[in-house]
Amino acid sequence: MLPITFLSDYGYRDEFAGVCHGVIERIAPGATVIDLTHGIPPQDVRAGAFVLRNALPYVPSGVHLAVVDPGVGTVRRALALRCADGRLFVGPDNGLLWPAAERCGGVEAAVDIAESRYRLEPVSATFHGRDVFAPVAAQLALGTPLEQVGTELEPERIRTCELPSASVVPGEVSVHVLAVDRFGNLQLALERSGLEGAGFGPGDQVEVEAPGGNVRATVATTFADVEEREAVVFEDASGMIAVALNGADAAAALGAGADAELTLRAFDR
Repeated sequence: MLPITFLSDYGYRDEFAGVCHGVIERIAPGATVIDLTHGIPPQDVRAGAFVLRNALPYVPSGVHLAVVDPGVGTVRRALALRCADGRLFVGPDNGLLWPAAERCGGVEAAVDIAESRYRLEPVSATFHGRDVFAPVAAQLALGTPLEQVGTELEPERIRTCELPSASVVPGEVSVHVLAVDRFGNLQLALERSGLEGAGFGPGDQVEVEAPGGNVRATVATTFADVEEREAVVFEDASGMIAVALNGADAAAALGAGADAELTLRAFDR
């Protein structure tokens, strides 16, 4: 039986994630279900998309169930996908699955599961995680072929989700915040090559301009490379560049959240 990973914005207060677990267990008793997180900010499709993408290298290949679905009950499609590396994805067609699918070599086959024979009846207008996505994920874990759980769909019709692009010139980078973790670290839409393209390397001092003020930061490897409460620019565990304060909340100090625009420029001594 294939393992299932499960990501959502359901949170931990209500029963939503637990009910989906129950549906999976009834259909595929004993299936391994790995909860990646249910703490995605409510309705934040892009945050969910990149958490899913970033987690993939560290979880077993199997069925990847993801539900961040502000369009639930509308005409948006419900999807199951098979990627070039064999991984299977289940979730809404709103861009949530796209970055992860791209990391897996692209979509090899897709089906629309809105009318799947395996959905629960009656289908709630607002809880497709329980009634559509979880049952189909469980069937795929059992080995049911993708083509049997829905209606064939051309992969080119799947909605995409792209990273905002950074502007990189010598001595300066303008970039958006992708996500903020629970420690207040700011993950940027920037990889190491972009930082290097601006001419920034280990030990360099940069000025970080943010909506809530500016701070001087050091390009380094980890938090402890700077003094307590000082700023650091580093490559995080997912391979993206991030801004943090050692032992403090950078998002609060800089007044920056997801989608905020930051500028990193060479520090003028």
